[in-house]
Amino acid sequence: MNILLWHVHGSWTTAFVQGPHTYVVPVTPDRGPDGLGRARTFSWPASVREATPEQLRRTPFDLVVLQRPHESGLAERLLGGRRPGRDVPAVYLEHNAPDGDVPDTRHPFADRPDLTIVHVTHFNRLFWDCGTTRTVVIEHGVVDPGHRYTGRLDRAAVVVNEPLRRGRYTGTDLLPALAEAVPLDVFGMRTEGLAGHLGLPPDRCRTADLPQRALHAAMADRRMYLHPVRWTSLGLSLLEAMHLGMPVLALATTEAVEAVPSGAGTVSTRPDVLVRAARRYLADPAAAAADGTRARQAALERYGLKRFLDDWERLITEVCS
Repeated sequence: MNILLWHVHGSWTTAFVQGPHTYVVPVTPDRGPDGLGRARTFSWPASVREATPEQLRRTPFDLVVLQRPHESGLAERLLGGRRPGRDVPAVYLEHNAPDGDVPDTRHPFADRPDLTIVHVTHFNRLFWDCGTTRTVVIEHGVVDPGHRYTGRLDRAAVVVNEPLRRGRYTGTDLLPALAEAVPLDVFGMRTEGLAGHLGLPPDRCRTADLPQRALHAAMADRRMYLHPVRWTSLGLSLLEAMHLGMPVLALATTEAVEAVPSGAGTVSTRPDVLVRAARRYLADPAAAAADGTRARQAALERYGLKRFLDDWERLITEVCS
């Protein structure tokens, strides 16, 4: 099958394109948000092909995977008038937890009998009001990076994009208290200036933007993974940390309480509980490694790539039949 999707979420797409189809991603000369083309920092197979707007008009598609509200109209224009959901099968992949008037947030594709909304977590489906539109949940899958945990550095890894702009959503305001317990290495996009903004000494809060392969190696060398996010969908970096064999400290918000089972780390709505757990891991590397091993096993069982691809294959077959 030919599947059209935009390069929106690199980590999620990396798992999705491991399937048996041809995946076509739009590309524009400026490689802007609507034409990024193939990933440059993720490893994608040759089955992912770039197509210009001119090429898209001439290409037959079996399925369109929409991920942002404006993509429905954009796809119709690029496909020469073919309407997603009407002239070509389509699903809407909802990556995000609802924003705005929670819990009454109305989904932009509510009451669409021609679409299926695919949520990546059960939390998201619970909180979005999708009206009469059919909804399903296909939980995340992760390309296994391997059990690479060493925990040799007495620091915590945090992965978050734009922590200054997103503020309370990503728990940026909680970092100073957590950094008193364990030095932080914050990885992600637009993290520059974070330590100064928070009034932290540079050695208590370092930042870096790394490609995925280097990121996994850097994460695995830290003693623990810290997930201070208040409100977002389930971060794939959390699942990647668990795959690496890292013990997890996470706020008990959104889907984290489902993803991190007992014995794989500490999940709490109380930052002081996470502080105590961080200090315990610093003092007891063996306990950290043991919890990380359990975290990896839980992640492989629930968020393994085969289950993810099998779930998508069943839905694709159903929608396109």
